[in-house]
Amino acid sequence: MSKSPLIYIIDDDELFADCLISAIKKGNKSAKIQTFNNAIDAINSLSDPLPSLIFLDILLPGPDGFTFLNEIASYTDTAKIPIVLVTSLELPEADLSIYGIQGILNKERMKPSEVTDYVKRYTN
Repeated sequence: MSKSPLIYIIDDDELFADCLISAIKKGNKSAKIQTFNNAIDAINSLSDPLPSLIFLDILLPGPDGFTFLNEIASYTDTAKIPIVLVTSLELPEADLSIYGIQGILNKERMKPSEVTDYVKRYTN
């Protein structure tokens, strides 16, 4: 049996994070999920094993999601981690490609199946 993938959720909205957890479990029942409500705790937790996938909100208390993106992009091992942004902001996807962004999900319009699809693509 393959090793359980580690997935980070970085979002200060607990209810939304719980919804993400449910959708992630549908995509990979064995996934280990760590949740963080700020960028600093997530950055400080990056170690071996690195997450297979990160769901990142941009609007966070303290340093925002862009701070997190800049930090992990500065290291070769963490720069390769696929990231899916989950946000209410309208962001131009092309401008974010330098951060390894694999997709942007709008919190107000996204479907749980979209989360599940990303999980299947990057953890199975």
